[in-house]
Amino acid sequence: MLAIPFIQSPSLHAEDQAVLTWHGNNDRTGHNPNEQLLNHSTVNFANFGKVGFVSTDGLVDAQPLHVPGLKINGGIHNVVYAASEHDTVYAFDAKSGAKLWSKSLLLSGETPSDNHSCSQITPEIGITSTPVIDLAKGPHGVIYVVNMSKDSSGNYHQRINALDLVTGAQVFGGPTEIEAHYPGTGENSSGGQVVFDPAQYAERAGLLEWNGTIYTTWTSHCDIRPYTGWIIGYSATTLKQNAVLNVTPNGSEGSIWMSGAAPAQNGSYMYFLDANGTFDTTLDAGQMPIHQDFGNSLISLSQDGAAVKVHDYYATDTTVQQSNSDVDLGSGGIVLLPEILDNSGNTHYLAVGAGKDHNIYVVNRLNLGKYHPNGGSIYQVVSNALPNGAWSAPAYFDNKIYYGGVDDTLKAFSISNAKLVSTPSSRSAVTFTYPGTTPSISSNGNRNGIVWTVSHASPSVLYAYNAEDLADKYYDSGQAGSRDSFGNAAHFGTPTIADGRVYVGTTTGVAIFGVLSK
Repeated sequence: MLAIPFIQSPSLHAEDQAVLTWHGNNDRTGHNPNEQLLNHSTVNFANFGKVGFVSTDGLVDAQPLHVPGLKINGGIHNVVYAASEHDTVYAFDAKSGAKLWSKSLLLSGETPSDNHSCSQITPEIGITSTPVIDLAKGPHGVIYVVNMSKDSSGNYHQRINALDLVTGAQVFGGPTEIEAHYPGTGENSSGGQVVFDPAQYAERAGLLEWNGTIYTTWTSHCDIRPYTGWIIGYSATTLKQNAVLNVTPNGSEGSIWMSGAAPAQNGSYMYFLDANGTFDTTLDAGQMPIHQDFGNSLISLSQDGAAVKVHDYYATDTTVQQSNSDVDLGSGGIVLLPEILDNSGNTHYLAVGAGKDHNIYVVNRLNLGKYHPNGGSIYQVVSNALPNGAWSAPAYFDNKIYYGGVDDTLKAFSISNAKLVSTPSSRSAVTFTYPGTTPSISSNGNRNGIVWTVSHASPSVLYAYNAEDLADKYYDSGQAGSRDSFGNAAHFGTPTIADGRVYVGTTTGVAIFGVLSK
């Protein structure tokens, strides 16, 4: 791994920040509220730009993570963790770019998986999903990573790994081979059990840690069948499997894509968007699908010990037709909003998500709405808000939702009387090509809000916008020509902001942006 020498930033005091999971928290808001170095004065072409680049041995589809103040090799370091599609995890110093350690997750005789004739993760599949870090586990904290590989006999493997944050060594007896079965007669079933075939799946959505369990969620390679909708959990202290659920056990498809976003979790429930697949329109007495097939739905899960089960769901009245046309909810991510008061003082607990059908869906997290053939069961639908659909996830800051749809501008939707205002309060001048863009946000409390986002043009561009008015662009990396060029962002590239730096995963490594020295 090669590192370009860094341009040292001025000595400014800032609160160190940890980014331990996809989009910064389990609500998936994408908001870092403790950023002091990056503000409306420092983020501009003259003062801000690329300060380094760390090369990796493969694409960095996973969002980089950040842990401050670790003692490694006799020194104290703020550490950025990056994972590659070549099955390697890296720890490097966030200030100097020096590699502190790297760990290949390939076992003897293995290579990363081929792309299974699917261009979505290519040319190889190793580590795609964003890991999760628990600072309280093991002797120094642990990073949990799922990787895919292929052995010399042509067999495919999916494994969950637990690596020590300081040394990179495997802990808790890892790695653990991911294997599963679940009662059902759906695709790839035998003897009344649906079987998880590691060759047919990719771990694309980010990992979620919830009450001591690391939850993985699975998607197919393109729409290559057979596949179904798996959620599989492992103990964060033993790596033993302790949860298995299939949300299309008696049907087909219904996988979990979410464009690299992770399932959200708050309180007693986990939330995610499920892709096109079998949905049973015949319901039982509790309005649940009679065969437990929840394809193309927004789903919440509850825990029973470490195990999970479907607690609630929302499906559109045209869910079957949408699945048949591949116009499903599963292409986008979800965000959970903080408690919001309406004009009468009533408290609302809401979640927001979108997929391919151009609409933004706002659900009551305590009563998602279930399925009604005549519609009308959901809290709010903002129709045609994203005219080309969402292959991205939203962010939340200061009573606004930020969305970057396909071939669309970045838009801010204000919240008024506990509802999204259908007309954007502001939008960027730039249009973002497929797959759109997933924004991240930095601020110092409610001040100095900056929306960071990446285009997927070639070459890619990092943008910084005024969170109060997206027409006000503070910076873009294309302004400086070769000074700030970083090649192409990874397909799922989501900016990470921590301690005055912005990290962007690319096809060849991680680009680092910050305040320039004078």
